[in-house]
Amino acid sequence: MTKKSLTYADAGVDIDAGNTLVERIKPAAKRTTRSGVMAGLGGFGALFDLKGAGYKDPILVAATDGVGTKLRIAIDTGLVDGVGIDLVAMCVNDLVCQGAEPLFFLDYFATGKLELDQATRIINGIAKGCELSGCALIGGETAEMPGMYPAGDFDLAGFSVGAMERGAELPVDVRQGDVLLGIASNGVHSNGYSLVRKIVERSGLGWAEPSPFAGGTLGAALLAPTTLYVKGAVAAMQAGALRGLAHITGGGLTENLPRVLPEGLGARIDLDAWPLLPVFQWLAAQGGLDQAEMLKTFNCGIGMVAIVSPDMVGVAQAAFAQAGHEVFEIGAVSDDEGVHYTGALL
Repeated sequence: MTKKSLTYADAGVDIDAGNTLVERIKPAAKRTTRSGVMAGLGGFGALFDLKGAGYKDPILVAATDGVGTKLRIAIDTGLVDGVGIDLVAMCVNDLVCQGAEPLFFLDYFATGKLELDQATRIINGIAKGCELSGCALIGGETAEMPGMYPAGDFDLAGFSVGAMERGAELPVDVRQGDVLLGIASNGVHSNGYSLVRKIVERSGLGWAEPSPFAGGTLGAALLAPTTLYVKGAVAAMQAGALRGLAHITGGGLTENLPRVLPEGLGARIDLDAWPLLPVFQWLAAQGGLDQAEMLKTFNCGIGMVAIVSPDMVGVAQAAFAQAGHEVFEIGAVSDDEGVHYTGALL
């Protein structure tokens, strides 16, 4: 008996669906076009012209990241529109901390079976994140891998490249007495979700139930996309207002702020300088978390810290405020290493 001839589709990979996805997302990617972009989607590689972007003696800066277990909530609720913004934010918010302007972004989307509507929503979210941060979506990869992921599951990773003129890197010349400006977060962002999910499980609430700390469902409230700080940060850099930036991700203020401080210097932070968002109050209460655990796990309402000289505080505040961010003066650089807190978070 002659065996039936197999096709790639028989193995679970639909090339036509992948091609359809590319056509669907082209308009969203086109909206992210900026100076320097040389070609659209569809080639084997993506081209970018640094001179066309206005750089004379550029240094390239690269960053890569994912969204972590926040994806589990998105998958379980079907609310996938915002995780693409999270993906972009986790990369570009890191780039600006080096003093770089994000230029372009590539994504990697992997799933067991390509669901066109789901994938389109996710990648449209990536494009939206790029658009909001002035970063071009110039390429990516959609991988359909039967047997690797359970039905409905997917994974995301991202890669961004930025540039700065030689000699413009951050941090620079950080000194004792420099002011710490805390730029507000809008929630948990994209770190600490393994603990978040454990706390939700302990609470007995389901994702579709009303949120106890915000409007809408619990799932939707916890999926608020990560704040993008790029435009405010770039404006502050161009004004010469910054000596350093720290993206407050996993490790919280306790672990991330020392990464941009010179040896021998530390930070003193007044925990009474900003209000603790209701989501963090709820997580702390439901999880029985103490202050130290909160501060080394979550951003606790401060998603970015800008280090500025005392005479440039107003300039930096204005740059971030004009980009739509709430800014708090939360402390100062000190002459003792580590992060030292006064006041009470909880």
